[in-house]
Amino acid sequence: MPGKRVQFDDETWEAIDALARAIDKSLQQLTDEAFADLLKKHKRPVGLKAALEESIAAKPKRKGR
Repeated sequence: MPGKRVQFDDETWEAIDALARAIDKSLQQLTDEAFADLLKKHKRPVGLKAALEESIAAKPKRKGR
């Protein structure tokens, strides 16, 4: 699993840390949720299966079939 390092300003980190403790989630869980929401907002599929399903749904239907 690839990893990246990100930096937050102190106020943002304190807010994220407080949220994680309040809802009993890890930083990884919050990050996964945030990026899933971001990808959904921009209509970007996650994974091969989702990409294929999106491709099939976007394909125009032919007449006579």
